[in-house]
Amino acid sequence: MKEQTTIEKQITPAGIMQVGMGFWASKTLLAAVNLEIFTHLSLCPLTAEEIQVRTGIQKRGLLDFLDALVALGFLNRQGFNDEAFYSNTEETELFLDKRKPTYMGGMLEMANNRLYKFWGALEEGLKTGLPQNEIKDTGVSLFESIYQDHRKLKEFSMAMQGVQMGSFITLSKQFDFSGYATLCDIGGSSGALSIQVASENPHMRCISADLPELLPIAQENISDFGLKDRIEAVNINFFQDDLPKADVITMGNILHDWNLEDKKMLIKKAYEALPEGGAFIVIENVIDDDRRENAFGLMMSLNMLIETEGGFDFTRQEFAVWAEEIGFAKIETMPLAGPTSAIIAIK
Repeated sequence: MKEQTTIEKQITPAGIMQVGMGFWASKTLLAAVNLEIFTHLSLCPLTAEEIQVRTGIQKRGLLDFLDALVALGFLNRQGFNDEAFYSNTEETELFLDKRKPTYMGGMLEMANNRLYKFWGALEEGLKTGLPQNEIKDTGVSLFESIYQDHRKLKEFSMAMQGVQMGSFITLSKQFDFSGYATLCDIGGSSGALSIQVASENPHMRCISADLPELLPIAQENISDFGLKDRIEAVNINFFQDDLPKADVITMGNILHDWNLEDKKMLIKKAYEALPEGGAFIVIENVIDDDRRENAFGLMMSLNMLIETEGGFDFTRQEFAVWAEEIGFAKIETMPLAGPTSAIIAIK
């Protein structure tokens, strides 16, 4: 008999269980963000009892909750049980303390307060092809619902800022802006992209363009960063209005909200607003061309099924076909933070 020289791969259900029960870990983190655990711990390490006083968590689940956050890698712990002190990890200290400008928990707050329950209807969305959010109960679309409620609007704006901040920072540092002087961010929301570009590139003047309901949020942020002299927040309805002229036009997580016809319309408007040599930068969770690797991008596209009537995420190749049809001559891709990339189209 021939001696076996390789170790047979052991097949286990571990991966299936990890993903299948992944909502346990997700909800544990989302609850911690909503309870501001990481913000409380940013001041100093706390005992379980001190956390209980600050958050109102009942004792029965307190230690299990905190130690689950330890086991998941979101908290550090020194000591044991009632004698233990809990503190933030480097990541949660930087990204989940509400007092810091690097806070990205807005997206997690929205995930907890809105998306978590809507994703429970994914099967219905897959079978009907229809949104599964507020529109089911009220007949009001996602954006109509958000823009009618200032609290929801600010939450949504902070969510978009949080989920994109790492990519905005990377783009502002790695893209070569030296050959450009002006930038217009379409759907600029809180002004975060313009703020990052202007902060990292002192020669750039920026416009953050969005609907009037969002202008006060953007103006406040621009003022807080001391950039009112180089960033202007302007009112625009990109379905009705021409885009402001600029050397660089950016759209962060805008195109994926819309159907193909609207995507092409927005790409054409960007083309018309740019000079020769101008750059159209699209920041999205771009799906890999083979559709095998960027699971987050694919699930974001499913989120567009949940949230919108026709939106979907796309591959670099799909975007290149649309952009070249309109007239863009050169298409490049720049990896940003995590699953996000910038597709750069040059006129």
